[in-house]
Amino acid sequence: MSDQSAFDTDVWTLTRFVMETGRQAKGSTGELTQLLNAMLTAIKAISSAVRKAGLAHLQGIAGTVNVTGDDVKKLDVLSNDLVINMLQASYGSCCMVSEENKELIVTPKDKRGKYVVCFDPLDGSSNIDCLASIGTIFAIYKRVTEDEPSEQDALQPGRNMVCAGYALYGSATLVALSTGTGLNFFMLDPAIGEFILTERNVRMKQRGKIYSLNEGYARYFHPSVNEYLKHKKYPEDGSAPYGARYVGSMVSDVHRTIAYGGIFLYPANEKSPKGKVGARNTHTHTHTHRKYTKHRHRNQEVCRSGSQVLRSSWQNAEVLLLKLTDL
Repeated sequence: MSDQSAFDTDVWTLTRFVMETGRQAKGSTGELTQLLNAMLTAIKAISSAVRKAGLAHLQGIAGTVNVTGDDVKKLDVLSNDLVINMLQASYGSCCMVSEENKELIVTPKDKRGKYVVCFDPLDGSSNIDCLASIGTIFAIYKRVTEDEPSEQDALQPGRNMVCAGYALYGSATLVALSTGTGLNFFMLDPAIGEFILTERNVRMKQRGKIYSLNEGYARYFHPSVNEYLKHKKYPEDGSAPYGARYVGSMVSDVHRTIAYGGIFLYPANEKSPKGKVGARNTHTHTHTHRKYTKHRHRNQEVCRSGSQVLRSSWQNAEVLLLKLTDL
């Protein structure tokens, strides 16, 4: 037997990766590195809380509703506080937008930096009590105003993003991060408390076998969307049909789509003709070079098929169908 150690003595941790990326960036001040490291600290703390939620009495509803109409869970509140406090303590943020807060969160003057962070501290929180996978989503922009931070700093198009990512709390804790030059996966090693680079420049398969959406709303979908689903479930050419998988936590469903290939949909419907409001620019940024990307911004759905971007509102669902039939 070989006596060689199974341990890699030159691992790429996420902290090392972020520092190296910052060092190579032109005009870097280290502020973004500090901000990302603060976000990682919050993610580690949330991961720990998720794994002992039942024991620490963190399951259940907190008794309030967030800006998207979802019941706020106790773990939502804890996760939100962790992210806000860590980011403000990094001296890298000027303001923040959270799904759990109705108003813009302005960082105290003595702790302000030049970045804006938009985040959902715990996506899929309706799955907390049944122990399904959940996640954290974040996107970072540079501020555009010079005076007091305002909503103008947060209401920027996705192309202005400097960094985006998500954390998945499942059988292991994973962080997917993009700084604009590819998507990288990092897995949390609980033994050393560090995220380790496991996959660099992740690419999604050209064609998958799975489609993912909430078909419980099928009766409200545009007829063209249902026609598209029929095309995938009952292919006329005799090929194998797509299988359905849906967790209800967007981080879980999107991550599975990246890992295995396939299609993720969140179409508008009669009840919500413009879709739902949500900070989903993150997934467009992290899915660069992917076959299919979901992106919600300003009440619209955007799908990226190859190099084409489509706004999937109720009115143009027929165009969406035509563009996606090759997926």
